[in-house]
Amino acid sequence: MKKTLLLSLSVLAILALPAAHAAQDPEAVFNRACGNCHNGQLPQAPKKGDQAAWKPRLAQGEDVLVKHVTEGFNIMPPRGMCTDCSADDYKAVIRWMSH
Repeated sequence: MKKTLLLSLSVLAILALPAAHAAQDPEAVFNRACGNCHNGQLPQAPKKGDQAAWKPRLAQGEDVLVKHVTEGFNIMPPRGMCTDCSADDYKAVIRWMSH
């Protein structure tokens, strides 16, 4: 009985923790920050939905791509034109753009 009560209290305590901040809407981020380059105007930037262009980038792993966006990579400026994006926001927009 005590173990069940402790387990129940533990589960309730975990559920009561604040949830992680939800990522911004990836389409909104794309429209205001990413689309300038990823709509096809910049040949070096993989176009939204171009799975062939995204495949080798995605193969590097999400953490590498987020690092590239955050620090800047090749012609991409640091923060990728989204100064208020979190790592979760970048992950969400990368997933959205690559499909």
